[in-house]
Amino acid sequence: MSEKLPTATIEYAAVQELSVKDANKVALGALIGTALEWYDFFLFSAAAALVFNVQFFATENATAAALASFATFGVGLAARPIGGMIFGRMGDRIGRRKVLMITIVGIGIVTGLIGLLPTYAAIGIGAPILLVLLRVLQGLFVGGEWSGAMTIVVENAPLHLRARYAAIPQIGSPIGTILSSGGFFIMTLIFSKANFDAFGWRIPFLIALPLLLIAVYIRSKLEESPVFRQLEESGEVVKSPVLTTFRDSWRQIIVGMAAALLGVGGFYLVTAFCVWYGVNVLGYDSTLMLLGSMVAAFVEIFILIWGGNLGSKYGASKVILWGGILSAVVAVPAFIMLSSGNPVLVVLAMTLAVAALSLPYAASGTVLTGLFPAKTRYTGVGLAQNIAGMLSGFIPVLATGFVASAGDHWWPAAAMLIFLSLFTAVAGAIAPRLSVSLPGFKH
Repeated sequence: MSEKLPTATIEYAAVQELSVKDANKVALGALIGTALEWYDFFLFSAAAALVFNVQFFATENATAAALASFATFGVGLAARPIGGMIFGRMGDRIGRRKVLMITIVGIGIVTGLIGLLPTYAAIGIGAPILLVLLRVLQGLFVGGEWSGAMTIVVENAPLHLRARYAAIPQIGSPIGTILSSGGFFIMTLIFSKANFDAFGWRIPFLIALPLLLIAVYIRSKLEESPVFRQLEESGEVVKSPVLTTFRDSWRQIIVGMAAALLGVGGFYLVTAFCVWYGVNVLGYDSTLMLLGSMVAAFVEIFILIWGGNLGSKYGASKVILWGGILSAVVAVPAFIMLSSGNPVLVVLAMTLAVAALSLPYAASGTVLTGLFPAKTRYTGVGLAQNIAGMLSGFIPVLATGFVASAGDHWWPAAAMLIFLSLFTAVAGAIAPRLSVSLPGFKH
């Protein structure tokens, strides 16, 4: 095992008196924050497929515009590892709770500003430049948000229930998808295409500002992690969490990245890319693809809860291993249904693919937090998750390019999903050997 005394002993002692009531309160507060985080982040995902390629990038080539739009989407994810290091260091030095307040405020404000941006038609090249800058800022804040929320939830849960509670912040992802896709879906119903392109797309971004106030109020009620408090009292807070993590836990960073890759990158492939592919290549109405995203996200909520319970019972790493294999098996059938032209099969395809990859996603928080010792956990989890996020951000770009080079056939996208699935499955097999040893905690 990678972790020895005394910090493992400190962590074990700190969580012995935790109750389900304590865990529920913290998990709810974290969930509200992650739901807003992913709402803001997935707004950009949907807008990249439906709006930004037209409003912010001037080109007559639809594929080139889509590539530029998805590249902007990827730039925000490329900033996430930097944000993970900045806020991870702060979280391991000054506490999880304080940093989570900073990140949620930053995400909400940046998202609101995106909704106020002038388009290319209004200010020319300044429009995509400003869009990229705001996306980078959003990526920095998101880089510290998820890892902090996951760390504080896990450290406030009884050891034998960590997998169950670690799945709760993950539910913020489908909630964010439902709210963001639902926001665009409603706007497309209310407004004509001309009015949606002119101003309707801005409304979901601006709604992030009042939602931010709610999230800040709820998150202000969170208690600091008892594990971090014990580290402070024992003088075990590290001075250089980033350097310590790279020196002592570089293998864990790689395995953690691989464990998280399918849940993030596969999701972007099945949502952001498939929405673009369905609308621009297969000729489907955008409302159908947004409906598919929402139904898939709704089903994902229940899969995440189930995956968390499976992790508590059998071990989170096993859920990642078998969930990755399942995702690889359903990849080709899902894309066959997606290209069928039947609206029911299209929605079913997106739902099936998301459901399969959601099992590893449900367990990824447990595995990542288990890979790193408490004194560098925020930093380690942030690095692993955000490197996965950075790589994932370019998956829609790669899928668009590969599919275009294959005559717009779907097979390269299906091959990418199979690769991501098996890569994550291997990480699930390796992770227990590199994880922190804590009695009562199943890896």
